[in-house]
Amino acid sequence: MPYTADWRNIKSHLMNLKTKYILFLVLIHLLCLVLSYVVFRDNKLLFILSELLVLISVLLSMSIYRQLIRPFVYLKEGVNAIKDRDFNVKFRPTGKPEMDELIGVYNQMMDELRIERTKQEEQHFFLEKLIHTSPTGIVILDYDHQIKQINPKAASLIGAEPDLFIRQFNDLKPGHSRVLKTPGLATYKIQKSHFIDRGFSRVFILIEELTAEIFEAEKKVYDKVIRMMAHEVNNTIGPVNSILSLTLDHRDLWKTGDKSALKNALQVALERNQNLNLFVRNFADLVKLSPVNKQQFDVLVLLRSVADFMQIPAEKKGVVFEFDFPAAPFYLSADLQQMEQVLINILKNSMEAMDGAGVISFLADQKERKLVISDNGRGISTQTGEQLFVPFFTTKKDGQGIGLTLVREVLLNHGFEFSLSSPVPGRTDFVIFLH
Repeated sequence: MPYTADWRNIKSHLMNLKTKYILFLVLIHLLCLVLSYVVFRDNKLLFILSELLVLISVLLSMSIYRQLIRPFVYLKEGVNAIKDRDFNVKFRPTGKPEMDELIGVYNQMMDELRIERTKQEEQHFFLEKLIHTSPTGIVILDYDHQIKQINPKAASLIGAEPDLFIRQFNDLKPGHSRVLKTPGLATYKIQKSHFIDRGFSRVFILIEELTAEIFEAEKKVYDKVIRMMAHEVNNTIGPVNSILSLTLDHRDLWKTGDKSALKNALQVALERNQNLNLFVRNFADLVKLSPVNKQQFDVLVLLRSVADFMQIPAEKKGVVFEFDFPAAPFYLSADLQQMEQVLINILKNSMEAMDGAGVISFLADQKERKLVISDNGRGISTQTGEQLFVPFFTTKKDGQGIGLTLVREVLLNHGFEFSLSSPVPGRTDFVIFLH
């Protein structure tokens, strides 16, 4: 530290000064002794008196030397206390004005240093506590841009996809931010900035989860759209269907002439209206999900029941089901009907992702409490994977885009985490964590 070098200079200068002073005193008193001997050697009384005066002078010189050197001794002790960061060392007044003035300045400096250190420690403790309990993920890098400190929130966010996050950290420039979507449905805002530590720039990264806010905003929008659309469609289709039904049931209208073409057209219009009504009702069901009615059941029994229900359409496509289940029951507390619909929708998507024959495998891991439904279909591209759970998004020509949205809403209402991705080409995994 700088004050160490300064003290070495002071100490060296002090040693030179002490040596010169002592040599000067020794030479002066030796000279006095020689002169007294030369001048008073014939007079013993005067010679003795001169020797006594020289001795008194030596004693006075040593006393004055101690008084002169004492401030430097205090200074040395004070510098050592500062070097050891011990700001509790203070000196008592000596009663001598010059010395007490120096002691007063030193004691005041130590008080201010101790107060400043206490403030810094309190601020550091507060900052550490704030970082640790922050709902925002915080990652602090060292001078080599390696992770030095990470708070619990950031550790939990990064834990699932460490490579993905670290790649984003390296690509992002300080002062910039970006939105990151994981292979599941989570969305994060990553912001990179820097601060000065001991004169050098260090980088920190903030990770803010936007998933809940985005889902809430989406839900408000499509809830309003669906309700408005259902209201307008039902108000129109209801009276039109009544008119069409009355017309078709009015036998007198069809007795005269050949009106079969008209009758068929009206029948087709009635059926199309009914299909439209069903189409709208499917959307309405998405925003009318009943509250979760939890009950305990065996997940393995539910999975086999859903597989049996989907067995006939699976056989038509040449799809085979494979099971990897534990021997013991796998109990879960959830809404049985809603979870059944979730599994049916997942299976439908898996079967539709296959161009022909294939395999759908069911894995139930009781230790990690997760379900994995895998297929060897076309897989999911990165661009498609980012939009799979977006309401009304679909890759099918006649799809409505509500199947996975319904799955998302049910699982979120249960508090279950999940992901849908293709870890390797030609394979898709839908993972549900039943925590």
